[in-house]
Amino acid sequence: MKQVFKTNDPVKLSFAESVLRDAGIEPAVLDENTSSLYGGGLPFIQRRIMVVDEDERAALAALQAAFEDAGQSMKD
Repeated sequence: MKQVFKTNDPVKLSFAESVLRDAGIEPAVLDENTSSLYGGGLPFIQRRIMVVDEDERAALAALQAAFEDAGQSMKD
């Protein structure tokens, strides 16, 4: 599996998951429980979206296009 996105922002996370599903790519979100320790006060532990290796390029392209269209950055 390859990491294609990471954030502590729940809105960006939900948006990225939706973009990938709409593109026919099934995302796996890791570190959901760990990142919420101490009320999310540990910024160095971020939620990560992973995809199968074969979907990495398509996932990155879909996310980049969607975030650009929304006027947002993929970076926190």
